[in-house]
Amino acid sequence: MIQLSSNFMYAAFFLYLAATIFFAVSITGKKFKNKQGNEVNKAGMFGFISALLAVLSMLAYFTTRWIAVGYAPVSNMFEYTVALGMATSIGFVIIYALYRNNYLGLFTMPIVMLIVAYASMFPGEVQPLIPALQSHWLTIHVITTVIGQGILAIGFVGGLLYLIRVINFKESSKKVKGVEFILFTLLSTVAYVAMGFGFGASNYEATFEYVNEQGNPAEMIYLFPPLIGPNEGELISEQGMSPVIDAPAIIQSADLNTVIWAVLGGVVLFLLLRLILRQPIGGAIQPLLKNVNPQTVDEISYRAIAIGFPVFTLGGLIFAMIWAQIAWTRFWGWDPKEVWALITFLFYAAYLHLRLSKGWHGEKSAWLCVIGFALIMFNLIFVNLVIAGLHSYA
Repeated sequence: MIQLSSNFMYAAFFLYLAATIFFAVSITGKKFKNKQGNEVNKAGMFGFISALLAVLSMLAYFTTRWIAVGYAPVSNMFEYTVALGMATSIGFVIIYALYRNNYLGLFTMPIVMLIVAYASMFPGEVQPLIPALQSHWLTIHVITTVIGQGILAIGFVGGLLYLIRVINFKESSKKVKGVEFILFTLLSTVAYVAMGFGFGASNYEATFEYVNEQGNPAEMIYLFPPLIGPNEGELISEQGMSPVIDAPAIIQSADLNTVIWAVLGGVVLFLLLRLILRQPIGGAIQPLLKNVNPQTVDEISYRAIAIGFPVFTLGGLIFAMIWAQIAWTRFWGWDPKEVWALITFLFYAAYLHLRLSKGWHGEKSAWLCVIGFALIMFNLIFVNLVIAGLHSYA
């Protein structure tokens, strides 16, 4: 059953790829006319069908894995990140059915593929649930949260579309640098996935011995060469190299080293593209978006956030506090994960307030959409993997 679920996920990945190609053709390719002489964008229709089939395949993955493991498959980074990709594609299918915007598909499908590919970097083996997760609140809290975040991701895509469409990339400005930084983070993820597959194919693995927070000897495995090693760690495997520097004692994880590799890979990929294109990357993309209606994508991003925000609030705060009260006898404890969930909630609440009360539409709104999703990804990646807390088991 586990293998079957994996096959469904792989099938969905290639359907996302097919959808990306169809949406690209719908924008750059030839339009066809129906019997009435009206132009019909068949490629866009095929892109939507492919995306819909991908969603169905992901739901099949989710269902079969749930049956196989006996609990909702959202208990670790692999399962949660795959679920985020699935939720984002579900949000896209719903929004596309309303707006028929092929540009949204051209941007959303690669991002979903990137999320799923990023998830594949984490161990996907089935493991027994630790006692803290053996609760029906795992299903209620986490699934509601991931659905909310998936819908909010569509707001990010709409905001990014808007910014690339309207910003003048011929000028050197903070706006241009901001968009380029967003694209750099996406390229860093691409580089991380590529390097992860590369080092994985070479079976690279370096093991260090160190003293953990309890003062006991422990081992830490590095899947990337250790630019920054464990605090006062000692290499005990034949494979690997000595770290350039040691991590602070507060960081008991190899993930900081992985983040550094991702950033370095992103820098190389970003500079290479800039050298080839001889202009900002956003400026090279902009001509493809000349027919994008800025008001339409602004409305799409707002509606996505207006729907996703209450769903995220319900799952990420209310259900989370109920579960915390049951599991830890307190509904709030200022754990890093809790703090960043609260920051994300306050940020999106401020976005809605500024949009509805202060008239922040257009470019200001788009920047907030992008920053809000950056907070979500920071919480998912950096807070989960690098900062120690009660949610470190994730």
